Amino acid sequence: MLNPDSREQEYLLHAIDGAHGIATPRELFLWSQGALQTLLPHGVLLCLQLDEQGRVRKVECVHSTVLAPAARDLLCDPVQGPAPAWLRLWQQGGMQPLPLRAGAMGHGLVHGSGALAAGGSAFVLLGLPGAAGFRESWLLQLLLPYLHLAQQRIATAMQAPAPAPAVSPRQAEILQWLREGKSNEEIGHLLGISALTVKNHLQRLYRQLGVSNRAHAVARSAVPQHG
Repeated sequence: MLNPDSREQEYLLHAIDGAHGIATPRELFLWSQGALQTLLPHGVLLCLQLDEQGRVRKVECVHSTVLAPAARDLLCDPVQGPAPAWLRLWQQGGMQPLPLRAGAMGHGLVHGSGALAAGGSAFVLLGLPGAAGFRESWLLQLLLPYLHLAQQRIATAMQAPAPAPAVSPRQAEILQWLREGKSNEEIGHLLGISALTVKNHLQRLYRQLGVSNRAHAVARSAVPQHG
């Protein structure tokens, strides 16, 4: 077991604390370029999502170095890219932190959650300043659970539908009557305003909701039906 000095312990605790709140790709990028970079200097972080057979299903690439679009696309390719081969090497090596020689990307290090099922994950650090040794492997193993949970939160957030924009009380009233098929004139009569005012409210609603007609406005909104 490694005995880090007080400064390295502080960096490690800072990295673990920061990883708890990661829920978006942007937050992962900021964390990787701050706390993670301090502990484990690297050029590229690959986040691998695994399927039920423990194969690479999706690859996300977080990088601080400049990558040509073709190189980035290859790294993110879950079939033709190098990630599946690196994952197999890790699996065949007993699923312990595994140093890599990654060609033009230099020295690397791969480790995974060990769960060869849906929701499993693995992570590859590329562009390390030197060959990964015991220190780098130990640090990545300590950080692995937090990386795994962060990736799960990001995947869940990206699958969730975007919430509908909030509407004003007057807009909510108009939407409620739209659901019942009322015309602008009928809505104006019910609300004590003119049909032109109703139309103006609707035009603002369309822009706010990012839609172009009444039916789409009703579908996009989250306002409960009138009743």
